[in-house]
Amino acid sequence: MFDLGLTELLVIGVVALIVVGPKDLPVMFRNVGRFVGKAKGMAREFSSAMNDAADESGVRDVAKGLKAATNPVGTAMDGVREAAQDMAKSIDPTKSIDPTAFKPGTETGKMAVERALEAKKIQASTARAAAERKAREAAEALKHAEAAEAAVEAAPEQPSGADAPAQESEAKP
Repeated sequence: MFDLGLTELLVIGVVALIVVGPKDLPVMFRNVGRFVGKAKGMAREFSSAMNDAADESGVRDVAKGLKAATNPVGTAMDGVREAAQDMAKSIDPTKSIDPTAFKPGTETGKMAVERALEAKKIQASTARAAAERKAREAAEALKHAEAAEAAVEAAPEQPSGADAPAQESEAKP
């Protein structure tokens, strides 16, 4: 707000110490702190009142409408993203059903517990299958890398362009 650095604050503190004196300085800083707190509270209250007035007058709805008009693709993607998140929340069986919400002795409670256990088993087996698939792919990639390294080491060294004419001239006599 005021953009005061450490040196400016130090100068203000020294001047306050000289003008007010060491005896009354803590009281003055306490009063300044209260004043700053009241000013921040008034600013917060003013900001929230302005936001409430904007909500009541429909300014935010107009702003959303303008945003949608200027960027229809982004607005459509926001709608798709929200729909996908809602669907993901509704599909997750472990989060949508709380087995402890039902009475323990009822059939509904028993079924909820069974479904939650089955969902956890499915998640565990899916995680295991994914881990095994990743391990298998890593092993295959390692085999390919080793084969490529072996092919590079087994390839005969070809003479460079500068050495080739010298070898041909030596072979002629």
